[in-house]
Amino acid sequence: MELLGLLQPRPGGRAPGAETLFPELDLFPEARADQPGRFQGHGVSHREQVGCRLIEAGLLESRQFAAHGLAWLETYVAALAETLAWAKRLKDAGTLSELEQLILQSAFAEYLAQMEGGIAMSQVEIVRPGDLGLSESDVAAFRTPAVVRLMTQGNTPEARARIAALVAHGHYGRLGLEDETLELVREQMRRFVEDQVIPHAHEWHLRDELIPIDIITQMAELGVFGLAVPEEFGGLGMGKIAMCVVTEELSRGFLGVGSLGTRAEIAAELIRLGGTDEQKRAWLPKIASGEVLTTAVFTEPNTGSDLGSLTTRAIRDGDLYRVTGAKTWITHGARSDLMTLLARTDPGQPGYKGLSMFLAEKPRGTDSDPFPAKGMSGGEIEVLGYRGMKEYEIAFDGFEIPAGNLLGGVEGQGFKQLMATFESARIQTAARAVGVAQAALEIGLKYAEERVQFGKPIYAFPRIFGKVAAMAVETMVVRQLTYFAAREKDSERRGDIGAGRAKLLAARVAWAAANRPAAKLARPGGLRFLSLATRQKRGVPADHNENVGIVLVDLHLAISLAMSDHGELVAAVIQVLDRNLRFVDLG
Repeated sequence: MELLGLLQPRPGGRAPGAETLFPELDLFPEARADQPGRFQGHGVSHREQVGCRLIEAGLLESRQFAAHGLAWLETYVAALAETLAWAKRLKDAGTLSELEQLILQSAFAEYLAQMEGGIAMSQVEIVRPGDLGLSESDVAAFRTPAVVRLMTQGNTPEARARIAALVAHGHYGRLGLEDETLELVREQMRRFVEDQVIPHAHEWHLRDELIPIDIITQMAELGVFGLAVPEEFGGLGMGKIAMCVVTEELSRGFLGVGSLGTRAEIAAELIRLGGTDEQKRAWLPKIASGEVLTTAVFTEPNTGSDLGSLTTRAIRDGDLYRVTGAKTWITHGARSDLMTLLARTDPGQPGYKGLSMFLAEKPRGTDSDPFPAKGMSGGEIEVLGYRGMKEYEIAFDGFEIPAGNLLGGVEGQGFKQLMATFESARIQTAARAVGVAQAALEIGLKYAEERVQFGKPIYAFPRIFGKVAAMAVETMVVRQLTYFAAREKDSERRGDIGAGRAKLLAARVAWAAANRPAAKLARPGGLRFLSLATRQKRGVPADHNENVGIVLVDLHLAISLAMSDHGELVAAVIQVLDRNLRFVDLG
């Protein structure tokens, strides 16, 4: 059985390989009416049905390591597929150069080798084929001649040296956007970042101050906050792929600047998808123009991803709601004008059902008085990185919200409304991570070329230029995976799994890219780099493994949507990298 063949679904029935992946149990018990108590014996209170398959939540949780590993494996497959698709597009357009070919073959060589030998889910967790219940014969079947050829000859020292030589000129490979408008947008944002952000970002970080309002005004004039807002509501209506291009360029200059757009994206998406016509007309134009700055108010002190356990209450009192409770890690909370606030309106409904979303107006605060509104108090949470917007904890005590500001006008829809926006938010987070990785690559390369030791730039040493080459390869891989997720979203196809893949892998690549040169830069002046490529809190988390749950939420669908045959995938890459295209170091 081939390794990726485990991910191929059988028509009209249960996914194959479940018993192979987990031989001691069956994660996909048949849904049978004559077995109503099948789940109760395991203490499972929740189950999901997809077609005629069921996933038993308790069993899935008990095999969490393997389940996470499968999510990572599937993400690798998708990443390679999108990198190959990128190279094919360039080849068809006649623009596939030596550098892009090398990036493609190196990516396949490295990821195939990790799929066989072990994928790092974190610094201390490696998932290997045996953890998925795969036998030596399964792994042997994976090692086809084409796979072996790529693994042994695709990422050689010579290949890495050539990549390093090619990127030394500041060209990191064609992006493959295939859209003149997007290229123009990207160039415009790059000029803005070079002129207005990079020269000042380090000082903003050192002083731990808010990004100047003048920068926000310029971003608004450039259309950053209305990129994906429909034109009828004052936005540009350009979609998620444009959002990715813009977010990457802004984050390349300063992560906080790139993240400003995420605040607007979350609020605008909530209102666009779940708001009443009146709410859309009232708020979307103001968000798109930058007149109204927004913040997402979801997380509570003891509740992170488990939103069903939120305790903040919003009690109806005539024509308004009174909010009582505490929120934490609220980004850009003080300077915002509008909160998208998730609270429990029906304490009698357990879990997610009693949650509602509000569009809560508030006055802008100051450093001395961050929350001047009646019924609100709180303060700043100091952070090591991800500065520029500041993080806050907020307490609500009878804070009033007009009843007309209940999103959609119906209680109990808050969780569903929020979930509908998470695809876009995750895609944008992935784009931010790509921007951080690109910044790390460029700064690391510049430093390595300028730093002289033992009579020559340290970039001349294989252990240094090899790191830069790896950064160039993986940054392009996650960029293409992120673009794919954005295109799927723009095409109105289901994109939660693609968005989860992109965020999962891009966060790890950004972390690794920042960490590679950091060891060389952690000397006088080194902290400047660390401040630019910050890994604090959300966006690019210090522990990239936290994001694996995003993929895991729909693990059963990840299985069914994964590529069915790794042999076809590898054969295709060999076709692209034939001898006429200088497949480096292949005989």
